[in-house]
Amino acid sequence: MTQAQLLWDCQCQLGEGTVWSIAEQSIYFVDIKGRELLAYSPSTGERRRWAMPQMTGWLVPRRDGGWLAGFAQGVVELQLPSDGAARFEWLHRLHAPDSALRLNDAKADAQGRLWFGSMNHLDEAQPQGLFYRCCAGSAPVVVDAGYAVTNGPAISLDSRTLYHTDSLALTIYAFDLSDDGTLSNKRVWLRLNPDEGFPDGMTTDADGCLWIAHWGGSRVTQRDTVGRTIRTIQLPVPQVTNVAFGGPALRDLFISTARTGLDAGALAAAPLAGALFVVPDAGQGCAPNVFAG
Repeated sequence: MTQAQLLWDCQCQLGEGTVWSIAEQSIYFVDIKGRELLAYSPSTGERRRWAMPQMTGWLVPRRDGGWLAGFAQGVVELQLPSDGAARFEWLHRLHAPDSALRLNDAKADAQGRLWFGSMNHLDEAQPQGLFYRCCAGSAPVVVDAGYAVTNGPAISLDSRTLYHTDSLALTIYAFDLSDDGTLSNKRVWLRLNPDEGFPDGMTTDADGCLWIAHWGGSRVTQRDTVGRTIRTIQLPVPQVTNVAFGGPALRDLFISTARTGLDAGALAAAPLAGALFVVPDAGQGCAPNVFAG
């Protein structure tokens, strides 16, 4: 098994949402429960953190600059100046301030549409999560429902298949994705065994394979288009949450993790829980898709 290398012992409560910024040559990610956004620049070692007013599940780059972010209550436009506080503007409020629901994990597709999910963060066993599609200039539309913990949307290289996860069900689903963004033919693409952990965040590489983070499984796996394991990357922490390719040639795999819910004994056994890791030259990644707005 390949071993991941420690990059930053940032001690995230719930690290997530890894995404590479080509313009800044930096990996961005969120700490959902810590209410922070973080960025690391491999070439300089610079580390940045921004406080957030709400739990933030994800970041997606915008075509026109800046970011979209998934706050607990909905979608915002976000600016992250290197020398000041984060600035945001509401686009779509989806949840009331006292709602148990929050947003969790997102990706854009090659056409610039945004795909994201929600979940009940107070009782993760409740299948109240929704899956949304959002196009520039339009309100989000619910395209699927009944999820406990939504996670890991990913899109195939030919943009004909969309993958989406219900982590608690140990299941990654596949949908046929039409040119107009319609989903059809939902089916089970992969169901993990319990001893593998729970499927979490995912990304697609330049060969069309999926790289999957395993919450509770201390690993990332690379899978071919029918779900067979090609490669396993072992991590020294149990809760592995998300992955993204980056680096100058998009060949380095960045991996976020979490420490939430681990007791003193578990943290003593895995003191790097919540850190950011990297696997240099793991494979050939793709540039992140951007939201067309």
